[in-house]
Amino acid sequence: MKIIVYIATSIDGYIADEDGSIEWLNTIPNPSNDDLGWSDFINSIDAIVMGKNTFDKVLSFNIDWPYPVPVFVLSNSMVTAPNGYKDKIKIINGNPKEIACFLKKQGFNNVYIDGGKTVQQFLNDDLIDELTITKIPILLGGGIPLFSEHGNQMAFELVETKVLINQLVKIRYERKRNCP
Repeated sequence: MKIIVYIATSIDGYIADEDGSIEWLNTIPNPSNDDLGWSDFINSIDAIVMGKNTFDKVLSFNIDWPYPVPVFVLSNSMVTAPNGYKDKIKIINGNPKEIACFLKKQGFNNVYIDGGKTVQQFLNDDLIDELTITKIPILLGGGIPLFSEHGNQMAFELVETKVLINQLVKIRYERKRNCP
């Protein structure tokens, strides 16, 4: 099973500003309304794990449910799915290793991890196999960082770099692991 992060950050590495807002993601005009690879990515995965804060953020967009695959919301406080989402999400809890094991046993092959704390927890347990980070040309100066101190050095290999709409840089890395 491959565990994947697909996310945008500011140049200085933040996924949200100090108020938790992601409005700054819309500061770069996209004249062609290109989805910048999102459709290809979402069609390549078969499950999503997101934290409750990310789930709440998605709900705040007031759009149709954007995910065509099962979504697992990591939460210790939410017991049941909100009305209208019982068939769209499953609530799970546990540590990242337990969750990864559960998802693998369920037969999932490509799992997308979304949300700052959730990504950091999976990184702390060295479970991330691939990182795709799209850099937005803005310095936020503070906010919610993508990465936190985790105490372990992890090597990744650059697989692909793309410039999107002459403004954004999309970088894909794969985890380099030492094989015995």
